[in-house]
Amino acid sequence: MTNPASPDPAPAEAAPARRHLPKPKNGAGRNLSAATGVGVALGALVIFAVWAGPLAWYLVVSVAVGVAMWEVLTRLREHSYHLPRTLMIIGGQAMVWISWPAEAGGLVTVYVTAVLALMFGRLFHNGRHRPPIHYMRDMSVGIFVLTWIPLFGTFAAMLSRVETPLASGSASILTFMLCVVASDTGGYVTGVMFGSHPMAPAVSPKKSWEGFAGSILFGTVAGALSVKFLLHTDAWIGALMGVGLVFCATLGDLVESQFKRELGIKDMSAILPGHGGLMDRLDGMLPSAMVTWVAMSYLAT
Repeated sequence: MTNPASPDPAPAEAAPARRHLPKPKNGAGRNLSAATGVGVALGALVIFAVWAGPLAWYLVVSVAVGVAMWEVLTRLREHSYHLPRTLMIIGGQAMVWISWPAEAGGLVTVYVTAVLALMFGRLFHNGRHRPPIHYMRDMSVGIFVLTWIPLFGTFAAMLSRVETPLASGSASILTFMLCVVASDTGGYVTGVMFGSHPMAPAVSPKKSWEGFAGSILFGTVAGALSVKFLLHTDAWIGALMGVGLVFCATLGDLVESQFKRELGIKDMSAILPGHGGLMDRLDGMLPSAMVTWVAMSYLAT
């Protein structure tokens, strides 16, 4: 008969098994429940826009570009950069919408016009009789913002109009989104669980080579499968595209990290619980959209 006062041997036997479970090497770094809820809502919005057609997708991209520009330009103005926020946002919207009828040619035309307006208008920020202050700094940052957000973002909008012989524009958008989400998810999971070798500690201390390897793996598989089953073409093309998207998404994330580091801020804003600002979610997608558009345009020929 077992002595009730004696300790139960079961917990002691189970303890060694628990010690062998893998433990994350790094913290999640954000509120996972809030981040998951927001992520699901954004995903549902994207799926609805893809289902509703090109106009709905253009509206989503237009709003995203406008909000992201507002976040970035507001932060810059808070740190003594003199940039015409309203006029630049209007220029960004013009870049997005001109691409509907005029495609890439119209985009380039409006982009160059916006850059020239910024270059020439900034000369007279203090009037005709006073020299501009920090002209080179402000002008260069302004051109960077116009390139970083509306120019790259417009390529995402134009994906809805790219149709290959075997697939529609909706399939192109889904391929783009699946590759980027897979890259982000793979990098996040492997980085949290196994990350121990910083990739670029001077720019982003939390980004690791292990996380980058996870992004490559997930992004390549997602690219191969989505191109095979959504675009109905060779999987190896999708694998190459997935690798290209991972590189662009990773470098885009590092660019934003350095941008925020120089301004001394953590997030672009706080409008998305668990994520920060909208630009904090778009940093990798923006340059990746350009790569996807180039790849889709090649497949469409």
